Amino acid sequence: MSTLPHPERVSPGRHGPLAEALVALAETPAHASGVEQRLAAIAALAADRVAASDYASITTLHGREYTTVAASSDIALAVDEAQFADRAGPCLQALETGEPVGVPDIAATMDWPGFHEVAPALGLRASISIPLYNGRGTTIAVLNLYGRDDAAMKPLIAAMAERYAGSRELDLDAGGPPVSDPGAEELLAGYAGALSVRATIQLALDVLAGSTPDRTDDAYTELCARAADNGTSLSVAAAGVLKRFL
Repeated sequence: MSTLPHPERVSPGRHGPLAEALVALAETPAHASGVEQRLAAIAALAADRVAASDYASITTLHGREYTTVAASSDIALAVDEAQFADRAGPCLQALETGEPVGVPDIAATMDWPGFHEVAPALGLRASISIPLYNGRGTTIAVLNLYGRDDAAMKPLIAAMAERYAGSRELDLDAGGPPVSDPGAEELLAGYAGALSVRATIQLALDVLAGSTPDRTDDAYTELCARAADNGTSLSVAAAGVLKRFL
């Protein structure tokens, strides 16, 4: 597990280093190096900038084993490991489904025994696990935010659910209070940006693959080549494909 680097100190806002890091990861080719460093940086930025949460971690699947890539404290690590031991919990569900998993009241959650037992014992009352995507559209890791103040976490949990539902063209009004934490707003903006990048790349892959589903891998290779040849990101290359063919 990596120790968290000291994050860049920038005035919080809707467009800052955390948002940029989430979008940049969504544009990163699956074969690129340095992905774990990118994930560690995202965990550090989230821990530093999202005031509603007290601890952050990044979890992923290496082979058949779940692991924590980076954590802001031993508390976050302990909660992650309780889920790994049970092979069940919100971070594992988010990793498997590619959907955010919010837990606004951990004490009332009975679905995941290890998580339910360990998190409240460590003073945690709410959490959210947010899937992180690479340029292939694959969920490669999950950002976990754990909080001691459930009232502070609930607006973020509700807003994150709405962002994801909107990306799937689902009508969801979680009915929560507005998000007032600038760091949480930045996180939401970054996640929305990552979802938009993911959708653009997927649409371009569909265009390049045409009506042949088994050409998706070839289409992805072609898109990576276009980006490399032009010195652009995958999302810019994808936008070029859509502009040319649609």
